Amino acid sequence: MTTYFNEMYDNGAVRAPYARLEDWMRHMPAELRQMKQAEAETLFRRIGITFAVYGEGGDPDRLIPFDMFPRVFTAPEWTRLERGIKQRARALNMFLADVYGRGEIVKAGRIPARLVYENEAYEKAVVGFVPPKGVYSHIVGIDLVRTGPDEFFVLEDNCRTPSGVSYMLENREIMMRMFPDLFRENRIQPVDSYSERLRRTLASVAPAKCTGEPRVVLLTPGHFNSAYYEHSFLADLMGVELVEGQDLFVEGEFVWMRTTEGPKKVDVIYRRIDDAFIDPLCFRPDSMLGVPGLMDVYRSGGVAICSAPGAGVADDKAVYTFVPEMVRFYLGEEPILNNVPTWQCGKSDDLKYVLDNLPELVVKEVHGSGGYGMLVGPKSTKAEVEAFRLKILDDPDNYIAQPTLALSTTPTFVAEGIAPRHVDLRPYCLVGESIDLVPGALTRVALKDGSLVVNSSQGGGVKDTWVLAE
Repeated sequence: MTTYFNEMYDNGAVRAPYARLEDWMRHMPAELRQMKQAEAETLFRRIGITFAVYGEGGDPDRLIPFDMFPRVFTAPEWTRLERGIKQRARALNMFLADVYGRGEIVKAGRIPARLVYENEAYEKAVVGFVPPKGVYSHIVGIDLVRTGPDEFFVLEDNCRTPSGVSYMLENREIMMRMFPDLFRENRIQPVDSYSERLRRTLASVAPAKCTGEPRVVLLTPGHFNSAYYEHSFLADLMGVELVEGQDLFVEGEFVWMRTTEGPKKVDVIYRRIDDAFIDPLCFRPDSMLGVPGLMDVYRSGGVAICSAPGAGVADDKAVYTFVPEMVRFYLGEEPILNNVPTWQCGKSDDLKYVLDNLPELVVKEVHGSGGYGMLVGPKSTKAEVEAFRLKILDDPDNYIAQPTLALSTTPTFVAEGIAPRHVDLRPYCLVGESIDLVPGALTRVALKDGSLVVNSSQGGGVKDTWVLAE
C-alpha cells in the first residue's frame, strides 16, 4: 500500500508549520464550517471567479471549489523553494536566448536538435532577435509536487501565459475576510504585492525606443476566454488598460491604443493570447484576435511583448526533461529542484519500458494542458489503458511518461468532515531586470478521494498557501 507524506502530521504529531491550526480545526463546529464554506462560495460568485469547461454541454462557466484549510510552509522551506525556482527561471530564459541565437546547447549535444528546431512552439519569426533586456519568459509558473519533508519535484514549467494567479490572490483575500483571528495569531507573509511587482517587472523590460514612463497594456482574447476573469482582474490591480486586438493598431514604428482622447503609444504588451493569434501578417492569417503588423514593430524595438513569442519551446514536456542539463550548462550549478523521472516515448528504449509498464505510469501529451489528454495508469481501467496504448503507438513523439508519484496530502474540508487530499503547487516567478517571487503560490487540491489530478477542469479545487515569517 502506498504511503503519502501528510504535511500536517508526522507519526501522529502535528508538524511545526501547522501547530496553531490544530485547535482551530478541532474546535470549529460543523455548522460553522458549512456556513463559512457557503460564505466563501458566495464571495467567489459575487466577485465572478469562474473558470470554463468546454465540451460538456450546459453553461461552461463553473465556480472553482475553494477549500478553507490553508496549506502552510515554514520560512526555511520556502527559502529553498525560492532559490530553486529562481535558478530554474534563469536557466530557462538563458536556454531561450541561446536557441533563438547561436544554439550552443544543441551544438554541444546536450539536447537533441529536433526537439528544439522541429518543435511546433519554436517560432522561426524571432530567430536572431533579442527581446528587450534579453528576457523571453517574464512570468514563469513552475508546477511542483512534494513527496516528503524535504522532497520536492518539478512536474512541468509554464513559460508562456501561466494562469491561476488570481486564485492565489483571491484565496488570501477571502481567508483574511472570513478568519481574521488566524492572521493575527500566525505571522503569515503577504502576497498582495504581486500585482505591483508584476507591473514593475513588465515596465522594466520596456523597449529601447520607449521614452518616459512605459505604458503597459494587457492583451486578452476577450470575454469568451476561460481566463478572462483573471485578465480583467490583473489589469485592474496593476492599473493598466485591458485591451483586445481591435483596440490596438500599428502606425509607423509603434503600436497605438485607441482611446476617447485619441491614440496613445503602447510600450509593453502583456499578452494572454497564443503566439498563433498575435499577428495575422506573421502567424495565422485568419486571426481576429491579434494586431496586424505587431511583429514588425516588436522586431524593430518599438514594443515589448511579454512573454516573448516563441517562449513556448521552453515549456514543452519533452524539452522539460533537459532543464536540469540547462542549469548545469548555462549556470554551472547543480539543480536545487529535481525533475520527476521521465521517459520520452519518442526513444525506442523508453517506449518499450512505457508500453510494458503502462498500468503503473502517468502518460501526458507533450503539448497537453489542463489535465486533458493524459492517462493515470493506476486509476484507469484495462480498456482505458489499452486505448491509450494505441494512441502512443500511433504517435510516440507526442507522449512522455512519468512514475505515479506519492503526492503529499494536506487536511481538507470535505462533506464528512476533514480528510487528507493530494495537492500540488504553482508559484509565479517574475523575470525582468531582476527575478522576483512573492512568498506564496497557488495550491491546487484533488477533492476526489484518492485522486491525483488537481486540475480545476478535472474536479480539483484551490486553497490559500501560507509562508510563515521567520
